Amino acid sequence: MRRGGALLSLVLLTGCATGPSLENRGAVTAPPGDSKHLTIGSAGFTESDLLAQMYALLLDQAGYKTSMLTVANRELYEPALESGQIDVVPEYAATFADWLNAKTHGADAPPVGSPDLATTMKALRSLATPRGLTVLDPGRAVDQNAFAVTVAYAGQHHLKTLSDLGASRLPVRLAAGDECVQRPYCEPGLKKTYGIDITGVDPKGVGTTQAKRAVQSGQDQMVLTTTTDATLDEFGLVLLADDKHLQNADYIVPVVNRSRAGSEGVIKALGKVNDVLTTADLASMNQQVDSWRRLPEDVARTYLKDKGLLK
Repeated sequence: MRRGGALLSLVLLTGCATGPSLENRGAVTAPPGDSKHLTIGSAGFTESDLLAQMYALLLDQAGYKTSMLTVANRELYEPALESGQIDVVPEYAATFADWLNAKTHGADAPPVGSPDLATTMKALRSLATPRGLTVLDPGRAVDQNAFAVTVAYAGQHHLKTLSDLGASRLPVRLAAGDECVQRPYCEPGLKKTYGIDITGVDPKGVGTTQAKRAVQSGQDQMVLTTTTDATLDEFGLVLLADDKHLQNADYIVPVVNRSRAGSEGVIKALGKVNDVLTTADLASMNQQVDSWRRLPEDVARTYLKDKGLLK
Protein backbone atom coordinates (compact mmCIF):
# COMPACT_ATOMS: atom_id res chain seq x y z
CA MET A 1 0.00 0.00 0.00
CA ARG A 2 1.31 3.43 -0.91
CA ARG A 3 -0.68 5.39 1.63
CA GLY A 4 0.99 5.77 5.01
CA GLY A 5 -1.06 5.86 8.20
CA ALA A 6 -2.15 9.36 9.14
CA LEU A 7 -1.63 8.83 12.88
CA LEU A 8 1.95 7.63 12.46
CA SER A 9 2.66 10.48 10.06
CA LEU A 10 1.37 13.06 12.50
CA VAL A 11 3.48 11.66 15.33
CA LEU A 12 6.59 11.80 13.16
CA LEU A 13 5.94 15.29 11.90
CA THR A 14 5.03 16.86 15.21
CA GLY A 15 8.62 16.60 16.29
CA CYS A 16 10.25 17.41 12.95
CA ALA A 17 12.24 20.53 12.28
CA THR A 18 10.52 23.35 10.49
CA GLY A 19 13.52 23.82 8.23
CA PRO A 20 16.43 26.25 8.57
CA SER A 21 15.73 29.88 9.34
CA LEU A 22 15.15 32.21 6.43
CA GLU A 23 18.43 33.96 7.25
CA ASN A 24 20.43 30.74 6.93
CA ARG A 25 18.68 28.88 4.20
CA GLY A 26 21.37 27.49 1.92
CA ALA A 27 18.84 25.55 -0.14
CA VAL A 28 17.64 28.77 -1.75
CA THR A 29 20.82 29.17 -3.78
CA ALA A 30 21.74 25.48 -4.04
CA PRO A 31 21.20 23.75 -7.40
CA PRO A 32 18.00 21.73 -7.76
CA GLY A 33 18.36 18.29 -6.22
CA ASP A 34 17.45 14.95 -7.75
CA SER A 35 16.96 12.44 -4.96
CA LYS A 36 15.91 9.06 -6.31
CA HIS A 37 13.81 8.29 -3.22
CA LEU A 38 10.92 10.74 -2.95
CA THR A 39 8.15 11.06 -0.39
CA ILE A 40 4.84 12.27 -1.78
CA GLY A 41 2.57 14.08 0.67
CA SER A 42 -1.22 13.93 0.74
CA ALA A 43 -3.51 16.14 2.82
CA GLY A 44 -5.75 13.15 3.49
CA PHE A 45 -8.92 14.02 1.55
CA THR A 46 -10.04 12.31 -1.66
CA GLU A 47 -8.78 14.86 -4.17
CA SER A 48 -5.39 15.22 -2.50
CA ASP A 49 -5.04 11.43 -2.34
CA LEU A 50 -5.82 11.15 -6.06
CA LEU A 51 -3.30 13.83 -7.04
CA ALA A 52 -0.61 12.36 -4.80
CA GLN A 53 -1.19 8.91 -6.28
CA MET A 54 -0.87 10.27 -9.83
CA TYR A 55 2.35 12.06 -8.89
CA ALA A 56 3.76 8.87 -7.37
CA LEU A 57 2.83 6.70 -10.36
CA LEU A 58 4.42 9.11 -12.84
CA LEU A 59 7.56 9.48 -10.75
CA ASP A 60 7.81 5.68 -10.40
CA GLN A 61 7.65 5.37 -14.17
CA ALA A 62 10.37 8.02 -14.50
CA GLY A 63 12.75 5.91 -12.40
CA TYR A 64 12.17 7.28 -8.91
CA LYS A 65 11.23 5.26 -5.83
CA THR A 66 8.30 6.81 -4.01
CA SER A 67 6.50 6.46 -0.72
CA MET A 68 3.37 8.17 0.56
CA LEU A 69 2.88 10.21 3.72
CA THR A 70 -0.63 11.33 4.67
CA VAL A 71 -0.84 14.43 6.86
CA ALA A 72 -4.17 16.24 7.02
CA ASN A 73 -2.85 19.44 8.59
CA ARG A 74 -1.06 22.06 6.47
CA GLU A 75 0.54 23.42 9.64
CA LEU A 76 2.40 20.11 9.81
CA TYR A 77 3.01 19.08 6.21
CA GLU A 78 4.31 22.43 4.96
CA PRO A 79 7.23 22.56 7.45
CA ALA A 80 7.93 18.91 6.55
CA LEU A 81 8.09 19.96 2.91
CA GLU A 82 10.60 22.67 3.78
CA SER A 83 12.76 20.29 5.83
CA GLY A 84 12.74 17.53 3.20
CA GLN A 85 10.71 14.94 5.11
CA ILE A 86 8.14 15.41 2.33
CA ASP A 87 9.46 16.07 -1.18
CA VAL A 88 6.35 16.67 -3.29
CA VAL A 89 2.81 17.75 -2.43
CA PRO A 90 -0.24 18.84 -4.47
CA GLU A 91 -1.41 22.33 -3.53
CA TYR A 92 -3.90 25.03 -4.51
CA ALA A 93 -2.29 28.22 -5.81
CA ALA A 94 -4.29 31.01 -4.15
CA THR A 95 -4.91 29.16 -0.89
CA PHE A 96 -1.26 28.20 -0.50
CA ALA A 97 -0.11 31.73 -1.39
CA ASP A 98 -2.32 33.21 1.32
CA TRP A 99 -1.21 30.58 3.81
CA LEU A 100 2.51 31.23 3.20
CA ASN A 101 1.85 34.97 3.27
CA ALA A 102 0.24 34.71 6.70
CA LYS A 103 3.08 32.51 7.93
CA THR A 104 5.66 35.00 6.66
CA HIS A 105 3.98 38.32 7.43
CA GLY A 106 1.48 37.46 10.15
CA ALA A 107 -2.15 36.40 10.33
CA ASP A 108 -3.38 39.95 9.64
CA ALA A 109 -1.38 40.36 6.42
CA PRO A 110 -3.55 41.34 3.41
CA PRO A 111 -4.28 38.33 1.16
CA VAL A 112 -2.06 37.92 -1.90
CA GLY A 113 -4.16 35.30 -3.70
CA SER A 114 -6.43 36.74 -6.36
CA PRO A 115 -8.76 35.66 -9.18
CA ASP A 116 -5.89 36.36 -11.61
CA LEU A 117 -3.69 33.28 -11.98
CA ALA A 118 -0.54 35.11 -13.08
CA THR A 119 -0.74 37.53 -10.14
CA THR A 120 -1.36 34.67 -7.74
CA MET A 121 1.53 32.57 -9.08
CA LYS A 122 3.95 35.50 -8.88
CA ALA A 123 3.05 36.08 -5.24
CA LEU A 124 3.16 32.37 -4.42
CA ARG A 125 6.61 31.84 -5.92
CA SER A 126 8.04 34.90 -4.20
CA LEU A 127 6.90 33.46 -0.87
CA ALA A 128 7.88 29.84 -1.58
CA THR A 129 11.37 30.35 -3.01
CA PRO A 130 13.01 31.73 0.18
CA ARG A 131 11.72 28.64 1.97
CA GLY A 132 13.52 26.28 -0.41
CA LEU A 133 10.32 25.37 -2.25
CA THR A 134 9.72 25.32 -5.99
CA VAL A 135 6.18 25.78 -7.29
CA LEU A 136 5.73 24.04 -10.64
CA ASP A 137 3.52 25.40 -13.39
CA PRO A 138 -0.24 25.08 -12.83
CA GLY A 139 -2.33 22.91 -15.09
CA ARG A 140 -5.91 23.40 -16.26
CA ALA A 141 -7.62 21.87 -13.22
CA VAL A 142 -8.98 24.28 -10.62
CA ASP A 143 -10.81 23.57 -7.39
CA GLN A 144 -12.57 26.79 -6.45
CA ASN A 145 -15.52 27.67 -4.32
CA ALA A 146 -18.70 27.50 -6.40
CA PHE A 147 -22.42 28.02 -5.96
CA ALA A 148 -25.19 25.67 -7.05
CA VAL A 149 -28.97 25.81 -7.33
CA THR A 150 -31.48 23.18 -8.36
CA VAL A 151 -31.86 22.48 -12.06
CA ALA A 152 -35.57 23.31 -11.72
CA TYR A 153 -34.84 26.65 -10.03
CA ALA A 154 -32.28 27.58 -12.68
CA GLY A 155 -34.70 26.68 -15.46
CA GLN A 156 -37.65 28.48 -13.93
CA HIS A 157 -35.71 31.74 -13.52
CA HIS A 158 -33.43 31.41 -16.58
CA LEU A 159 -30.23 31.29 -14.54
CA LYS A 160 -26.85 30.29 -15.91
CA THR A 161 -24.55 32.70 -14.07
CA LEU A 162 -24.33 34.42 -10.72
CA SER A 163 -24.94 37.67 -12.60
CA ASP A 164 -28.25 36.23 -13.79
CA LEU A 165 -29.20 35.51 -10.18
CA GLY A 166 -28.29 39.03 -9.09
CA ALA A 167 -30.28 40.57 -11.91
CA SER A 168 -33.32 38.45 -11.00
CA ARG A 169 -33.59 40.17 -7.59
CA LEU A 170 -34.73 36.87 -6.09
CA PRO A 171 -34.32 36.49 -2.31
CA VAL A 172 -31.74 33.77 -1.66
CA ARG A 173 -31.10 31.78 1.49
CA LEU A 174 -27.62 30.26 1.21
CA ALA A 175 -26.50 26.91 2.66
CA ALA A 176 -22.82 27.28 3.55
CA GLY A 177 -20.31 27.28 6.39
CA ASP A 178 -20.92 29.73 9.21
CA GLU A 179 -17.80 31.70 8.17
CA CYS A 180 -19.59 32.62 4.93
CA VAL A 181 -21.09 35.74 6.52
CA GLN A 182 -17.58 37.24 6.81
CA ARG A 183 -15.56 35.76 3.94
CA PRO A 184 -15.19 38.13 0.96
CA TYR A 185 -15.75 35.31 -1.54
CA CYS A 186 -19.03 34.33 0.09
CA GLU A 187 -21.98 36.44 1.34
CA PRO A 188 -20.22 39.87 1.19
CA GLY A 189 -18.82 39.14 -2.28
CA LEU A 190 -22.09 37.79 -3.64
CA LYS A 191 -23.81 40.99 -2.51
CA LYS A 192 -21.09 43.42 -3.64
CA THR A 193 -19.98 41.80 -6.89
CA TYR A 194 -23.26 40.34 -8.10
CA GLY A 195 -25.97 42.22 -6.22
CA ILE A 196 -27.50 38.96 -5.00
CA ASP A 197 -30.10 39.41 -2.27
CA ILE A 198 -28.76 37.02 0.41
CA THR A 199 -31.45 36.93 3.09
CA GLY A 200 -29.54 34.59 5.38
CA VAL A 201 -26.84 31.94 5.66
CA ASP A 202 -27.94 28.47 6.76
CA PRO A 203 -24.82 27.06 8.53
CA LYS A 204 -24.82 23.54 7.15
CA GLY A 205 -21.21 23.43 5.92
CA VAL A 206 -19.48 23.66 2.54
CA GLY A 207 -20.83 21.14 0.06
CA THR A 208 -22.14 18.79 2.73
CA THR A 209 -24.96 16.35 2.08
CA GLN A 210 -27.08 18.25 4.60
CA ALA A 211 -26.49 21.54 2.75
CA LYS A 212 -27.35 20.06 -0.63
CA ARG A 213 -30.50 18.44 0.69
CA ALA A 214 -31.60 21.79 2.10
CA VAL A 215 -31.43 23.27 -1.40
CA GLN A 216 -32.93 20.18 -3.00
CA SER A 217 -35.94 20.44 -0.68
CA GLY A 218 -36.38 24.18 -1.24
CA GLN A 219 -35.52 25.10 2.35
CA ASP A 220 -32.56 27.05 0.90
CA GLN A 221 -32.09 28.32 -2.64
CA MET A 222 -28.33 28.01 -3.14
CA VAL A 223 -25.41 26.03 -1.72
CA LEU A 224 -21.71 26.81 -1.42
CA THR A 225 -19.67 23.89 -2.79
CA THR A 226 -16.64 23.46 -5.07
CA THR A 227 -15.98 23.18 -8.80
CA THR A 228 -14.89 19.54 -8.44
CA ASP A 229 -17.99 18.42 -6.54
CA ALA A 230 -19.01 15.22 -8.29
CA THR A 231 -22.32 14.68 -6.49
CA LEU A 232 -24.38 17.60 -7.81
CA ASP A 233 -26.35 15.46 -10.27
CA GLU A 234 -27.45 13.18 -7.43
CA PHE A 235 -29.19 16.14 -5.78
CA GLY A 236 -30.52 17.69 -8.98
CA LEU A 237 -28.16 20.66 -8.65
CA VAL A 238 -26.24 22.73 -11.18
CA LEU A 239 -23.43 25.27 -10.76
CA LEU A 240 -23.96 28.92 -11.65
CA ALA A 241 -20.94 30.35 -13.48
CA ASP A 242 -18.75 32.80 -11.57
CA ASP A 243 -18.76 35.12 -14.59
CA LYS A 244 -17.25 38.12 -12.77
CA HIS A 245 -14.46 36.04 -11.22
CA LEU A 246 -15.23 36.52 -7.56
CA GLN A 247 -13.30 33.38 -6.57
CA ASN A 248 -9.53 33.17 -6.29
CA ALA A 249 -7.35 31.22 -8.72
CA ASP A 250 -7.06 27.93 -6.83
CA TYR A 251 -5.44 26.06 -9.69
CA ILE A 252 -3.71 22.83 -8.74
CA VAL A 253 0.07 23.16 -8.54
CA PRO A 254 2.71 20.62 -7.52
CA VAL A 255 5.09 22.05 -4.90
CA VAL A 256 8.49 20.41 -4.37
CA ASN A 257 11.44 20.67 -2.03
CA ARG A 258 14.02 22.26 -4.35
CA SER A 259 17.10 20.64 -2.84
CA ARG A 260 15.65 17.14 -3.17
CA ALA A 261 13.10 17.22 -5.98
CA GLY A 262 13.71 20.34 -8.05
CA SER A 263 15.27 18.52 -11.01
CA GLU A 264 14.14 18.50 -14.61
CA GLY A 265 13.29 14.80 -14.22
CA VAL A 266 10.72 15.54 -11.53
CA ILE A 267 9.36 18.61 -13.32
CA LYS A 268 8.94 16.69 -16.58
CA ALA A 269 7.22 13.72 -14.90
CA LEU A 270 4.72 15.84 -12.97
CA GLY A 271 4.12 18.13 -15.93
CA LYS A 272 2.58 15.25 -17.86
CA VAL A 273 -0.55 15.14 -15.73
CA ASN A 274 -0.81 18.94 -15.55
CA ASP A 275 -0.92 19.04 -19.35
CA VAL A 276 -4.10 16.91 -19.53
CA LEU A 277 -5.93 17.07 -16.19
CA THR A 278 -9.09 19.19 -16.25
CA THR A 279 -11.52 20.24 -13.54
CA ALA A 280 -14.13 17.87 -15.00
CA ASP A 281 -11.62 14.99 -14.94
CA LEU A 282 -10.92 15.63 -11.28
CA ALA A 283 -14.62 15.80 -10.42
CA SER A 284 -15.16 12.47 -12.17
CA MET A 285 -12.32 10.82 -10.25
CA ASN A 286 -13.58 12.23 -6.96
CA GLN A 287 -16.95 10.65 -7.74
CA GLN A 288 -15.39 7.26 -8.44
CA VAL A 289 -13.74 7.29 -5.02
CA ASP A 290 -16.49 8.92 -2.97
CA SER A 291 -19.59 7.42 -4.59
CA TRP A 292 -18.33 4.23 -6.22
CA ARG A 293 -15.90 3.36 -3.40
CA ARG A 294 -12.94 2.73 -5.70
CA LEU A 295 -9.42 3.08 -4.29
CA PRO A 296 -7.63 6.35 -5.16
CA GLU A 297 -4.60 4.49 -6.51
CA ASP A 298 -6.77 2.38 -8.84
CA VAL A 299 -8.65 5.44 -10.11
CA ALA A 300 -5.41 7.36 -10.61
CA ARG A 301 -3.77 4.47 -12.48
CA THR A 302 -6.76 3.98 -14.77
CA TYR A 303 -6.90 7.70 -15.61
CA LEU A 304 -3.20 7.92 -16.43
CA LYS A 305 -3.40 4.80 -18.61
CA ASP A 306 -6.47 6.12 -20.43
CA LYS A 307 -4.57 9.34 -21.17
CA GLY A 308 -1.55 7.40 -22.47
CA LEU A 309 0.69 8.67 -19.67
CA LEU A 310 1.30 5.32 -17.97
CA LYS A 311 2.36 2.06 -19.55
